[in-house]
Amino acid sequence: MHPKSLHNKPYNFDALTAKHQDLKPFVFVNDFGNKSIDFSDSDAVFHLNKALLKLHYQLTDWNIPKHYLCPPIPGRTDYIHYIADLLADTDKNTRIKGLDIGVGANCIYPLLGSQLYQWKMVGSDINTDAITAAQANVNATEGLEKNIEIRHQTNNANLFEGIVRKGEQFDFSMCNPPFHPSKEEATKSSFRKLKSLRQAKVFSLNFGGQANELWCNGGEALFIKRMIKQSVAFKTQIVWFTTLVSKKENLPKIYKQLDKLKVTHKTIEMTQGHKKSRIVAWTFKQV
Repeated sequence: MHPKSLHNKPYNFDALTAKHQDLKPFVFVNDFGNKSIDFSDSDAVFHLNKALLKLHYQLTDWNIPKHYLCPPIPGRTDYIHYIADLLADTDKNTRIKGLDIGVGANCIYPLLGSQLYQWKMVGSDINTDAITAAQANVNATEGLEKNIEIRHQTNNANLFEGIVRKGEQFDFSMCNPPFHPSKEEATKSSFRKLKSLRQAKVFSLNFGGQANELWCNGGEALFIKRMIKQSVAFKTQIVWFTTLVSKKENLPKIYKQLDKLKVTHKTIEMTQGHKKSRIVAWTFKQV
């Protein structure tokens, strides 16, 4: 975890349940004598998220529609903190402004960016239901609408065009791209994850995520290569382009695409427990 993370210590379930009573029925004492929840239970994870966001990030409320992706809050905060590190040397007299490509119904990155660093954020998505839910999450906490704007991407071939307006400037863009090349691969991956929790029998009840959240043609590598190609047209409007890369084996393809453009790029490694991920960042400016 990032050194600045509020989640470097075990969850304080007493404080969490005091802040969000609906979490309480899901909390139990495990075999090690510690309070925990069943992380294969989507309702338990949902209410843990609500409690974390209320306790640590002062959100009045947070919701997602059924069957939409329920993000792990500690991992999402790490991405925000590492972007803050990336921007630390930026000489600015104005507030940082970021773009989240594929904001999703959960709207988690704009919410965290606003609450942790008071950034101004724009979140975009192709899915109209996700847009509606994301806007509801912004509206749920007074004052967030001043920091966060949700925009609908009407053309699924575009990532920046149609969202970044003429003359508009961003300090960074961020993205959690679809991991898998097909629904079948996404299903297999979720099954393996739940099996590792020894709860494969509840798989059908807890598989969360919409098509655009989990898979796309060509998977993660092709999606990011498309993002890199399209970033050229916005090189004067966005300082740092960033994306999560879940699969390490995709890095050589991504680096090859970046090297073709002769841009400055770096990879930031992230670790949350046993999970390893990374951020790839690139810029067309001299740094």
